[in-house]
Amino acid sequence: MIEHKTVSLADQVFEHLERDILTGKYQRGEILTESKLSAELGVSRTPIREALRRLDQEHIIEETPKGSVVVGINEKDLADIFMIRKSLECLAASLAAKNRTEEQIGELREALEFQEFYLHKNDAEQIKQQDGRFHTVLYKLSGSNTFYDILVPLHKKIQKYRRASVESTSRAEASVAEHREIFEAIEAGNADKAAIAASKHVENAYRHIIGKDL
Repeated sequence: MIEHKTVSLADQVFEHLERDILTGKYQRGEILTESKLSAELGVSRTPIREALRRLDQEHIIEETPKGSVVVGINEKDLADIFMIRKSLECLAASLAAKNRTEEQIGELREALEFQEFYLHKNDAEQIKQQDGRFHTVLYKLSGSNTFYDILVPLHKKIQKYRRASVESTSRAEASVAEHREIFEAIEAGNADKAAIAASKHVENAYRHIIGKDL
């Protein structure tokens, strides 16, 4: 059930449905109707209608006469997302190394240290959350609203794959080590090294997802 907070109800419904679709609660091809979602989430149809409109714009669902059909993320989408991320994330890391502030470095360090802490606890859910936090802070450090606005949604769109990755102990350990490499390059102000580390991290994440780990 949706909780009423300061964020608009439509935004809450959108975030809730997006998460449920991207984590696989609603399977590809499943039909979502306003009446079904209204009963399930305990809200009126108006915010649901707005959320479905936004999900359609994101190409996560597709509107049909029968209702909203779940599209989710297919293999081609996944390949495209990682191709774009690899191109942009290395640039974002490079900019972060140049534009960093002490406060932002502190935020990035905290996200990394929490990830390392939860890695030792084998807490996959918290590792995933801190992974998202690390990347969000990294995008902010770039100083580019454009990079931030493009990369945050792309990172969110691979949620179910990210969970599978962090539940793999070997990949989780490698991912956290790669984050530390990115962090240390940014902290040192080494733009070239930060870009290389970020590019390698995205490529390794994709290789793991498609089952082609080196």
